[in-house]
Amino acid sequence: MNLLEHLDIQIKQTSPEQVELSLIVREIHKQPFGIMHGGMNGVLIETACSLGANQNVAQNEYCVGVDLQVNHLQAVSTGELNIIATPDKIGRTLQVWQATVYQKNKKIAVGRCTLMTQKAQTKD
Repeated sequence: MNLLEHLDIQIKQTSPEQVELSLIVREIHKQPFGIMHGGMNGVLIETACSLGANQNVAQNEYCVGVDLQVNHLQAVSTGELNIIATPDKIGRTLQVWQATVYQKNKKIAVGRCTLMTQKAQTKD
């Protein structure tokens, strides 16, 4: 089981220009005070940005996050979240993506992720 499966993050759409995810907030996502843990916003933002960045590299390459910035704008305790990520810059070795976490039309969090392209290791 990977992180997306464990947290029940749904991939709605991926392309080199945009990624859309969704999540229904459950108890597993909450901190002790009953609201969604802020780290979930980081997971959602980096996941969306990483999925998009990996659409822009060769088959023998993959992208990893090297910087993540998140601003939490609104607390949530229930309901469905939608995440949309788009690229700001797609370079040969670095990509910068931004993502927004929404609940209905309200912004819950915004973030930016810088990702670095790596060569996949080949087995000798």
